[in-house]
Amino acid sequence: MSRRVARRGLMKLLYQMDINEDYSDEALDFYFENSDLKEDEVEFIREHISGMIDKFEEIDEIIKSNLEGWSLERISNIDRQILRIAVYELYFTSTASNIVINEAVEIAREYSSNEAPKFINGILGTIFRKFAKES
Repeated sequence: MSRRVARRGLMKLLYQMDINEDYSDEALDFYFENSDLKEDEVEFIREHISGMIDKFEEIDEIIKSNLEGWSLERISNIDRQILRIAVYELYFTSTASNIVINEAVEIAREYSSNEAPKFINGILGTIFRKFAKES
């Protein structure tokens, strides 16, 4: 399994769900039926999406509290989903922080604007420093 491929798929799924305002099991199933993801990548996404949906408010609050001069709504949908995935992985999984941040930056580099990787890296760096102090 490629975790990067799975994270890309997760970002695309979250983007689609956010645009459609539909976080239902049907939306999830529709996404998987129309993807070419491997079984273990689908499993990774299913595990993450169920945890993330339960913790969206907490994840968004963590992001909001680390934005200077920005609101969560002002951040592009793609960047918002990348940040949500990274914050979820930092706070609620055992994935190493350097992997989480590097993956987020790489996905931003691939799917977002030229400024996004630096923006994502800066926000996640701030979040990680606070997270490390709390741990």
